[in-house]
Amino acid sequence: MSNSNIAAHLFQPLTIKSVTLRNRIGVSPMCEYSSEDGVATDWHLVHLGSRAVGGAGLVIAEATAVSPEGRITPGDAGIWADKHIEPIARINRFIKQHGAVPGIQLAHAGRKASAQLPWQGGAHLADDNGGWQTLAPSAVAFGDPLNKIPRTLTETEILQVQNNFVAAAKRALATGIEWLELHFAHGYLAHEFLSPISNQRTDKYGGTFENRIRFALETTHAVRAVWPDKLPFTVRISATDWIDGGWDLNQSIELARRLKTEGVDLIDCSSGGNVALAKIPVGAGYQIEFAEKIRREAGISTATVGMITEPTHADEIIRNGRADLVLLAREFLREPYWPRIAAEKLGQKDKLPPPNQYARAW
Repeated sequence: MSNSNIAAHLFQPLTIKSVTLRNRIGVSPMCEYSSEDGVATDWHLVHLGSRAVGGAGLVIAEATAVSPEGRITPGDAGIWADKHIEPIARINRFIKQHGAVPGIQLAHAGRKASAQLPWQGGAHLADDNGGWQTLAPSAVAFGDPLNKIPRTLTETEILQVQNNFVAAAKRALATGIEWLELHFAHGYLAHEFLSPISNQRTDKYGGTFENRIRFALETTHAVRAVWPDKLPFTVRISATDWIDGGWDLNQSIELARRLKTEGVDLIDCSSGGNVALAKIPVGAGYQIEFAEKIRREAGISTATVGMITEPTHADEIIRNGRADLVLLAREFLREPYWPRIAAEKLGQKDKLPPPNQYARAW
């Protein structure tokens, strides 16, 4: 089989609802820790905009907090107030102008909130040094260096968090976002409810599998009610905690089935983040298995992510039906024009014409 035939799959459009991605390459949400009181800055315009110019089909903005206390750090992006709308809208207009679909990931950090910026150490901030009270399903700390014990959410507060997600989704729509992702992964609030490692509740939100998935399903249901039917509605999960007795792939498959019935179009399959000492076998494509099995066994579209750097590898994933979309993170930080380089390597330059300003270089 020629390179041209192989690569046609990576550069084949993907249509979900009324939205069509020009290829199967997406920018995974990556926190930039560069917002001012949650407001997007010129950094975000250049960071996200350059990946659209670089040829990505989908550009998902970083984990964007639905409330101030839901931020990981004081530098996190936010969408809890109307002042956040126009700066994001400006970025989205640019992304669309250059052929990509703008997405956003709505998030609440739970017990991992109130942390220093990564380049300042990443540990929990003291309350007298800019920190704030963290919230979680149970009063269980994540572990070094995030040792702050969170306050257990009441059922009334759980409802308020869910209402925050709903309000954030409405604001996201007002920014021109066309792809919504709920962040239920990486040890943040929703994942904390899912995993028996972090959820030690004895009420209707804890204990059994049915109870532990309740927060995720209720939140999904509430957001779905205000998100337009014509636009993609997706969820990122951590498919496993990578530790015995934690959240695992079988539970993820069943959760994906339930999310599909709630109107979710695609599961973005990552892993880990909820256990400080988990041993994760990081390597090229180490999370593809999760996307492949969830896609097959839950009957839902999936995205995969994690140490995918080579164009031929990305194409193989799509060509063999292991996922519907490949998301890149660190590789996009190293090379904003990765899709254009991939198109050239795979003999598919005609599928991704450059902007006029750059045409003489491609």
